[in-house]
Amino acid sequence: MAHSILVVDDEPGIRQSLTGILEDEGFSVSTVASGEDCLRAFEKRLYSCVLLDVWLPGIDGLDTLARLKTSSPDVCVIMISGHANIETAVRATKLGAFDFIEKPLSLEKTLLVVKNAIRQLELEAANSELQAQLEPEHAMIGESMPMRALRQQIAYAAPTSGRVLLYGESGVGKELVARALHAQSKRASRPFIEFNCAAIPEDLVESELFGHVRGAFTGATQAKRGKFERADGATLFLDEVGDMSLKTQAKVLRILEEQRFEPVGSESPVSVDVRVIAATNKRLEAEIERGLFRADLFYRLNVIPFEIPPLRERLEDVPLLVDYFNRIFSAANKRTPKQFSPNAIERMQNYNWPGNVRELRNTIERVIIMHSRQLVVADDLPILSADSPPASSYNFDSYREAAEAYEREYILRKLAEADGNITRTAELMGIDRSHLYRRMKTLDIQRS
Repeated sequence: MAHSILVVDDEPGIRQSLTGILEDEGFSVSTVASGEDCLRAFEKRLYSCVLLDVWLPGIDGLDTLARLKTSSPDVCVIMISGHANIETAVRATKLGAFDFIEKPLSLEKTLLVVKNAIRQLELEAANSELQAQLEPEHAMIGESMPMRALRQQIAYAAPTSGRVLLYGESGVGKELVARALHAQSKRASRPFIEFNCAAIPEDLVESELFGHVRGAFTGATQAKRGKFERADGATLFLDEVGDMSLKTQAKVLRILEEQRFEPVGSESPVSVDVRVIAATNKRLEAEIERGLFRADLFYRLNVIPFEIPPLRERLEDVPLLVDYFNRIFSAANKRTPKQFSPNAIERMQNYNWPGNVRELRNTIERVIIMHSRQLVVADDLPILSADSPPASSYNFDSYREAAEAYEREYILRKLAEADGNITRTAELMGIDRSHLYRRMKTLDIQRS
């Protein structure tokens, strides 16, 4: 992966020297001679790091730094100056500069500072990904034959660079498999970037995937890196790829073929090295026949197909999953873990689970929060049968508590029906999306 660096200095000799040593180290280097040209360069694309001279014609380096941090707050800026003083260095640091180096430049020292800056960027990205991977909901639970076979498939496919297409019903855990593939790959030290093709409005999909430059469209007040650029050298997970529009499919196909793209509003191509893992709950062959999915994109994505088994095909894993979710949600709600009776486990193993693991997860969370007794028996799981819930299952001190408990259960069920998609859930409930967010926050419902 070649990180992009912009050198801003009005001395041609320094631009030439820095370009030579940085390119020798594998960096992609561009140069400009003024602060104005620097800001214009960022309107066309984003750079990982900027080497910025303090003394420039027109707007000086400190002013350029301040404007850069306003439009592109994540960029790493290294200031260089031949007339450095403590006051200038302090001001640069307060404005967000990563480091400050003096002229005449030591090329070895400059290269070391640049490598440290890039390493800092990578560490921050890796730390965010590690935190995500450590989240309990990212564990793969189960010892059934289908799960063992799936783990073996992951072990074979993960170290390769082949694209993977994950098939499976909603709620089976396609994202978990994608994360496992990334974690066992040669790209594991880089971020796992995910994008739900069904959750983003069509007019924003291109900006989310490919990024945009400042002023590319109304409201684009800052340049933005898209998912493909953020996944450079890493893994991009395209969830619900079957819901991607034909227009976006064409652009994704081009990126897969050429490994480069142009951000929205830019004419400067960005080269990337991205491994794509896609997932769908649709049969893409049928979508191709209906004219809703491109056959050439399907063949690009379907290099290594995976079929994720539904929960009804591995019901022997239910006790393990129940124990896992019991511990996770009890700890999250500061409660003692429940005890599930044999007949409660048996009822759950005899249920078809149309919503798969997500439905089981929601069921256990609901029991942990709403069930008043320590022991959970089969009759405490009314949602798994046609019977109405017995009155003893819910003991509330007030009407408000009972109403909130019912509302929470209703929202959780609608979330399960909509596969966790907030916009779809709001539509199913017939309420505004912002109102749903407020009720979820009030009722402490975590978006999963």
